[in-house]
Amino acid sequence: MLDATNVDSLAGRRILVVEDEMMIALLIDESLQGLGCIVIGPVGKLEPAKRLAANETFDAAVLDVNIRGGQVFPVVDILEARGIPFVLASGYSDWVLPEALQGKPRLTKPFTLRELEHEVRQLCQRRVEAVPVS
Repeated sequence: MLDATNVDSLAGRRILVVEDEMMIALLIDESLQGLGCIVIGPVGKLEPAKRLAANETFDAAVLDVNIRGGQVFPVVDILEARGIPFVLASGYSDWVLPEALQGKPRLTKPFTLRELEHEVRQLCQRRVEAVPVS
């Protein structure tokens, strides 16, 4: 899954996508697949998102802040406990986020595909840097 020798490539990177707006979810899905990523989801409801976050293997996550079933913060807690980097996607300002999340990577809706690619590359780089060398 993680290949420190080719960090620039997103090919084969597994990315969890949590987004409840179908058109946005499809755009993210298609864009990430076009970059060679393997998309986990997209999922638009809180409980399935929590299950995936807890049980699946992936390199990073793109998370819409407000999804069906509530806000995505319980998913964030799971990802942080597992050491998996994520970016929060929202059309709202920082005030909507808990203080602990205000400094986390953000995609402000509407975002461009270039911005999405940049953030996912950054997340995967952080993930590679966090993996201990044996």
